[in-house]
Amino acid sequence: MSDETTLTPQLEDFRQRALAVGVAGLLLCLFGAWRDPVQFFRSYLLGYMFWICFPLGCTALVMLHHLTGGAWGYLIRRLLESGTRTFVLMAVLFLPLVAGISRLYVWAQPDAVAADPMLQHKHFYLNTPFFLGRAAFYFAVWIGLAFLLNKWSSEQDRTGEPGLSDRLEAFSAPGLILYGLTATFSAVDWVMSLEPHWFSTIYGLIFLVIQVLSALALSIVIARLLAEREPLSQVASPANFHDLGTLLFAFVMLWGYLSFAQFLIIWSGNLKAEIPWYTSRIAGSWSALAMFLIVFHFAIPFFVLLSRGIKRRARVLAVVAGALIVVSLADIFWLMVPGFGMEGLRPHWMDLAAPLGIGGIWMAAFLAQLKKHPLVPLHDPRMEGVHAHAE
Repeated sequence: MSDETTLTPQLEDFRQRALAVGVAGLLLCLFGAWRDPVQFFRSYLLGYMFWICFPLGCTALVMLHHLTGGAWGYLIRRLLESGTRTFVLMAVLFLPLVAGISRLYVWAQPDAVAADPMLQHKHFYLNTPFFLGRAAFYFAVWIGLAFLLNKWSSEQDRTGEPGLSDRLEAFSAPGLILYGLTATFSAVDWVMSLEPHWFSTIYGLIFLVIQVLSALALSIVIARLLAEREPLSQVASPANFHDLGTLLFAFVMLWGYLSFAQFLIIWSGNLKAEIPWYTSRIAGSWSALAMFLIVFHFAIPFFVLLSRGIKRRARVLAVVAGALIVVSLADIFWLMVPGFGMEGLRPHWMDLAAPLGIGGIWMAAFLAQLKKHPLVPLHDPRMEGVHAHAE
């Protein structure tokens, strides 16, 4: 089999359209930056934090698959690996945020730090040079993880060396620890520090779950579009989609558990330093978005994905997964935007343009990477069990 594949006409057309939408969205954001620089950086951070979820979630899922095995991973492994190969792009797209640090974060404003004892206390960690150094470290770790995972996977395709599966499995255990630490600290740095007087030890974990949930949902949608095409049709069985649906169900429950646990702990503590974070997110029109997330990020997916029949029907499962991607964007919006002091739910037009711009560029890069390798792993000794599971 060739080392390079081709996309279906629908996905190739979507790749070209995504690139056009991405360029148009970023051009609109440049116009917005000229008119309102502060809003540009806020909207750009929103879009960036949503789309960085996909390569991070892909990295976690591909290592989880190498560590645990399971037929579900062979259906989406190439999709996940393609997602991991977009970290260099995301590092480049991070550069506008470097320019906007002082406009986004109060701890990067010397006058504000001088007037606030709490910011002075946290200044050893929340300062611009250390912030940038940590960001560089995060990207170095993520790019390194992606490089090794893809390098050994490609070697397995080319040589069929049996020991490569063991190497990938052994690497994935410490790799998941590195992912968990860096992804957690990046969420704290880039989002939680928007409100430096508040903190939560669960906050980073919520972002980890959003990352994996979003990446898994996207993989299900793309796998459904490619499921009837060789060679993916060899492993795209109702049983494998059922496994993916069950995994999606597990992360929906985990999101609900962590979100409720954070709320319950803060509500029980009833501390003045903690409760304003929630009161600003359930006051006025923000309460409508909070209820929307409870219903559409947890309640409805929970009951829908209880059905074995739905999880075995790829088309219906893909619709549920696609809806969860959209809801995840609303979730990140709810987590972030009230931290800018917004009273009431009033989205700015750049809150749409920035996610579309960054997302269009990312999707075009993701689909371009997907063309570079066969759609199913070659010479993996565990593939025989996959075919047995599919029957």
